Amino acid sequence: MYKPNSRWTWAFVGVTFVQAAIVLGFEGYAFGKFQLSLRNNAEGENPTRTIPTFLALYIFGFLFQLLLVYDALRLKNTIQVIGLCIYNLGLLVYAAVQMDQIEEAVTFLNQKQAIDTGVWSAERPFLIAIPCIIALGTVLMAVIAWKLYDEFAWTIYKHISADLRLKRRYLTFQIYIALLKFDFFFFLGFTIQFVVVVIDSSNIEFYLTIAAIPVTIIILVMAGLFTRRENTPGMLAIIILYFAGLAYFLFKLVRMYQPGEHRKIFDPVRRPLTTFAILTIILIILTIINACMCTANFGKGLKPHIAGRKVESEEEKLANGNMTEMPNYHYGGYAGNGIGGGPGARMTID
Repeated sequence: MYKPNSRWTWAFVGVTFVQAAIVLGFEGYAFGKFQLSLRNNAEGENPTRTIPTFLALYIFGFLFQLLLVYDALRLKNTIQVIGLCIYNLGLLVYAAVQMDQIEEAVTFLNQKQAIDTGVWSAERPFLIAIPCIIALGTVLMAVIAWKLYDEFAWTIYKHISADLRLKRRYLTFQIYIALLKFDFFFFLGFTIQFVVVVIDSSNIEFYLTIAAIPVTIIILVMAGLFTRRENTPGMLAIIILYFAGLAYFLFKLVRMYQPGEHRKIFDPVRRPLTTFAILTIILIILTIINACMCTANFGKGLKPHIAGRKVESEEEKLANGNMTEMPNYHYGGYAGNGIGGGPGARMTID
């Protein structure tokens, strides 16, 4: 089991954990206060089901971030560390959208006399504090990520070698795998919100949206598997499915703004859903580009470095009793220790 082993890995874990603990505490208070303040006549009103869903999704977003932090440090994935800083910015944007959404929901329910008075004044300080905490956390994460970039660069250099072309292919692979992990959250987040809004179970769109959740998870898992195994037919099929997913989310985005009955249904939740839809569409486009680049790199020497990979630092190698270089018998000796005397023999200092 991985354990942070340097000042900066501990710092990254500490900042994200403290940020998540504070924000989740504030979110939990806002969630509980909103639910407990609802009156009996609030049942059936849109905000009574959408606002708790957004709050719960936001809580899941921070728990998912902690999981990705552990995963990024375990794999020493610099790209994922940088992606987590950008992800934190996305949570900051959503915090601002969330505050406006809750204010509008409380105002609407007050007009209907479906919620206790004074709810907004009680929640407002906490909802203002959340984006401030996330902004501070983003700055600290960016500074630590810069330090981790230097720390991980040397480990990756020794794992991949000094071949610049191989390093570029490895970078493309890292970007693609990181995108798949972020895709999971935004795909799932958008779909869950959409299901909450479209509650008419007699509508075929409701069942199609439900079916999209397991299908999305399977596609993302298979995408990572095909990339590691350099399965070209599988990757081509996945890329086609990405285009289908892009069309699906574009359809959902347009549908939210169609005039008539559909526009009225999405009025209370249009802004957060639009935010998620746009971020998801951008991620799909980036994922398609990187999937094509990864497929083009198949058969060029990267597979041995990524099949079941775990990049170890010197401290981890020492702890595991693995401080030796793998032998290279190509020239009749060990390339790592100079034995054998062939043209490929060289001495390395580990």
